[in-house]
Amino acid sequence: MRASIFLLIPLFIFMLLVDVYTFRGIKPLLAKLRNKYLKQSLNIVFWAISVFVFAGFCLFMFGIEHVKQSDAYIYVGYLVVTFALFYFPKFVFIVFVLLKDIQLIFQKIFSWIKGKRKKELAPNNSGRKMERAEFLYQMGLVLAAVPFASILYGVTKGKFNYRVMRENLHFEKLPKSFRGLKIVQISDMHLGSFNKKFDQVAKAVELINEQEPDILLFTGDLVNNFAEETEGWESVLSQLKAKIGKYSVLGNHDYGDYSEWESPAAKEKNLAAIKKFHQKIGFRLLLNETETLNINGEEIALIGVENWGKPPFPQHGDLQKAAEKAQDQSFKILMSHDPSHWDEKVLKTTDIDLTFSGHTHGMQFGIERAGIKWSPVQYKYPRWGGLYREKKQFLYVNRGFGYIGFPGRIGMPPEITVVELA
Repeated sequence: MRASIFLLIPLFIFMLLVDVYTFRGIKPLLAKLRNKYLKQSLNIVFWAISVFVFAGFCLFMFGIEHVKQSDAYIYVGYLVVTFALFYFPKFVFIVFVLLKDIQLIFQKIFSWIKGKRKKELAPNNSGRKMERAEFLYQMGLVLAAVPFASILYGVTKGKFNYRVMRENLHFEKLPKSFRGLKIVQISDMHLGSFNKKFDQVAKAVELINEQEPDILLFTGDLVNNFAEETEGWESVLSQLKAKIGKYSVLGNHDYGDYSEWESPAAKEKNLAAIKKFHQKIGFRLLLNETETLNINGEEIALIGVENWGKPPFPQHGDLQKAAEKAQDQSFKILMSHDPSHWDEKVLKTTDIDLTFSGHTHGMQFGIERAGIKWSPVQYKYPRWGGLYREKKQFLYVNRGFGYIGFPGRIGMPPEITVVELA
């Protein structure tokens, strides 16, 4: 209880300051309205939204202990999107209010230097000042609509606007029988975040099957934390098809490390259930081991490691153990959830030809248009989305199938990757 109050007080102060400063810029625009009732209604709506958002935080903080653990991420998502939808636009708007205030400060300084009194300035410039202020505030409102519209699209349509990304890769030492092999990769489902939206995901399953994969790879984070998140999904995900086989690895969220457990045994039981679900939907879960793929008597190695990430992420992955059976294979493919593993271990100590990773989600936000490729996640993960190459070794980082935290995607659609070998 005390901890909740301790967190809510600074949040209340922060929100109040933002609201007061925002209203300071909106007030002159509202004053121009002739309809008194419309003006009063807009005033009420402005402050009612702020009360609603803060009330949501209060309900969550005081009621979280009564929420089913697997549903907590969903409620967090509701809070995040509500705050983002109504406060990010305010952050944009108050920049213009701040610009006007800075302008006024400099005007007063210059007036003081020139020795002019306020009364002398007021009759000649007040109208012009108000016009300039209104222009800045109006411009602020227009630009504030951009994040509002982007967030609204991202949480309604963007998170289910699946994009197929294609790559054709040539390898000199790839066995002849594997030339033309079509690999489809998906990653980071985070089933608990979908809130049982089976129909939307079923459409994505159809899109995956339309790619007619030879092998289908899932590179981890099936759930947010709990095995119960998989309930109801077997009938949807078991429809995924691949001519040769479907293979998967675990991600950092699959181990249940982001929750408190009544006992180590309960945590282990949760992990065991998650592993079993992979089997239920027809995936061969690779736990630090190698699967040998055979076509017409020729072979390649498919290596799968458990999660390996830089601290604080867990390092369950053992690449040396996983690759023991692959030593004699001329061509090797690796599935490793976290792309940082590639730089830290794969490049330094192995001859693995092609690695598939996920984990970053592209931060579910970014720009990839007109030759621009940017996401804030790149400042933590230099290899965060798409294809990377170092000499003869390749890494592909999938931008994620699902979402977590923020229940949407802005400029970073969920991804289905198709890689064809040549």
